[in-house]
Formats: sequence, structure tokens, C-alpha cells
Amino acid sequence: MIASAPSLVPDCRAPMAQPSRPAQALPAGSWDCHCHVFGPHARFPFAAARRYTPPDVPASALYALHAHLGATHAVLVQAACHGTDHSALLDAIAGSGGRYRGVALLPEDATADTVRQLHEGGVRGARLNFVAHLGKPPSPERLRRVVALIAPFGWHLCVHIDGAALVEWLPELRRLPIPFVVDHLARVAAADGLAQPAMRALLSLAQCANAWVKVSAIDRVAGGQAPFTAGLPYVRAVLEHMPERSLWGSDWPHPNIQGDMPDDGRLVDLFFEACPDAALRQRVLTQNPLALYRD
Repeated sequence: MIASAPSLVPDCRAPMAQPSRPAQALPAGSWDCHCHVFGPHARFPFAAARRYTPPDVPASALYALHAHLGATHAVLVQAACHGTDHSALLDAIAGSGGRYRGVALLPEDATADTVRQLHEGGVRGARLNFVAHLGKPPSPERLRRVVALIAPFGWHLCVHIDGAALVEWLPELRRLPIPFVVDHLARVAAADGLAQPAMRALLSLAQCANAWVKVSAIDRVAGGQAPFTAGLPYVRAVLEHMPERSLWGSDWPHPNIQGDMPDDGRLVDLFFEACPDAALRQRVLTQNPLALYRD
């Protein structure tokens, strides 16, 4: 019997339809360094082997969100539900008027031509997933192959990893010859405290000159419980240890969250609360991204 394709009925929630407006304006030229687009599936089909089915949240909705929040630049991370078909991501970048960049999920058979075509479309990094719910993590050999493939293009490696895996993979990551970015504060759990091994491993990256951290997905760090303030000490700690290599991202439209749906305006407010220093905010939101995403 031939297996049917997964249902197109969404099994994860849509983002908040009317997020609040941030209490303070983002600095001019601010970047949202982690966001996604989903579909529309009628134009950009989801992968048959996907682990989740999101609602359609197309590029037009992302443009509207950024206009509402005051972010003028963004980094689109390829959504796992689209697999290695980057059509939706490339379309969103093309429609941004040069303001967006992308991070790809490279297929196993990717070649230099694959990377070159994505680069021409505005992609500047490749992502590897080490979290169990998105499938089997890559082998060390796969990691090295991807790095060798993207290094000539000046790309960075985006590492989606949780705290326990970060501890395990830390020696391998430290040996990487290119910049790498740890997504979502390594998904550390605030409930486990600042002294947990995962957080110590994350902060140790301050001694690794090519390591970066995204202070994104504070809602996940806080265990999904609004108002997510339990995640603030973790953001503050990373900003303190790595001010010149920290990035902020919304993680919109918040795929597969199990807790409260974030209000994206409130997420901006939380970043201001975690980072009251205006000069540091300027650096994280505008200057730091340019080091990784400029042409």
C-alpha cells in the first residue's frame, strides 16, 4: 500500500493575530534575526515527510509584522516543514527589497552549485538541527561536510540544539573553522537554573571567537508560561558575556510551541527589559547582524 501524504490540517497554532505595539521604538535599522514563513501551501507545498503541519503564514504577514514592530531587516530561517525546498524562503527574500537574508537547510546531496544558487538568492548560512523532535541529528561527518561546502561562500553555520546536546557537541563546535550561531539560547530551561551545565556550556562560548548566540525564543526558555520573565536572566547573562556576538530574533510565527502563544510586541519589550543599555541594544539589533549577514 502506498502511504498517503500527511494531512494539510494544521497541527500547530497560528501566531497572535493582533500583537501589541512595543512600548519603545526599535532603533532604526533593527534586525529580527530569526523568523520563518509557512506557505501558502497551495503555492509552496509543505514537504511530504514533514514532522508538523503549520497554518499558512506567508511573506505578506511577515512584512506586516515587521512594519508593526519597527524592524526593517530580517533573517529568514528555512522552516523544517518545507524541507529543503527553499522556494517560499527565496520568494520572501526577493520581495523584501534587499532587506532580508536567509539560512538554508541543505539537502544531503547539496553541491557548490546548490550553495551558489542560494547565495545569489540572499542566503548567508546553513542550519543543522540537533533537536530530537525534528529528526535524527547529523553525524560529525555530516557537520564537517556542510562546513566544507559553505565555507568558500563566507556563510555561517546555524546550530539548532538543546542544552544537553550542546554539552555533548561543544568540543566539536569549538573546532569549527567558520562562524557558528547557537539558536534560541540553546533552548536551556529556566527551571534548571543559571548554574545548570547547559548554561555553563553556552556561556563558555564567550571564549570561542567564532561563536554567536541568538537571544531568541525566550518563551521556550521560560517553559512556555507567559509573561516569560523567567527567561530574562538567561538573556542578560548571554548579553553580558557576549555583547559583540549576540543577536536578537522573534522566532515568529512560533512553530510547535506547547505553551502560551507569545505576543511579539511584548517580546520586543522583554528584550528592552533584559537590555536597558541603549548602546548595547543598538549593537545587538543593528551592528552585530551586519557582521554575519552583510554581502
